[in-house]
Amino acid sequence: MTDLDRRALLFSAAGLAAALSSPAKANDVTPDPAKIPDYEKWRLSDRAWKERLKDKGEAYDVLRREATERPWSSPLNDEKRRGVFSCAGCGYDLFSSAAKFDSGTGWPSFFDHLPNALGEKTDWKLVVPRTEYHCARCGGHQGHVFDDGPAPTGLRYCNNGVALTFRPA
Repeated sequence: MTDLDRRALLFSAAGLAAALSSPAKANDVTPDPAKIPDYEKWRLSDRAWKERLKDKGEAYDVLRREATERPWSSPLNDEKRRGVFSCAGCGYDLFSSAAKFDSGTGWPSFFDHLPNALGEKTDWKLVVPRTEYHCARCGGHQGHVFDDGPAPTGLRYCNNGVALTFRPA
């Protein structure tokens, strides 16, 4: 299957039917600041975020403007070593490599996240509701979560690679 075939499949009628049959969660999840180290330190202005992320390519648009990088554009999609994936904005640990899997979508994907790592909200940008998730510490947009992942959770946290950094074990 070519990259173009995969992209077409993602936006096919079957994909739309799956999205409609499994709507976003009813309740948005807001992280508890008391459980997140240095939470207040990361309440930065837009200008400060632009300066902090100026040398990281698309990171500002993805993390602060909820953009999406092109599929198959991130080297982290192929990262197979043991370690931790952290937010590219603030360095907060989000995912263990033990939860990473190859979803075939072109973005790094995980079936679970680390405790207190993410906040969620409902995204209506494509008309159908999707669950969007963000770094619990800095609020940086990471991606969307879907219910088509592997056991044990059945979830697929589909992450923008540019929104992550990787630290080998």
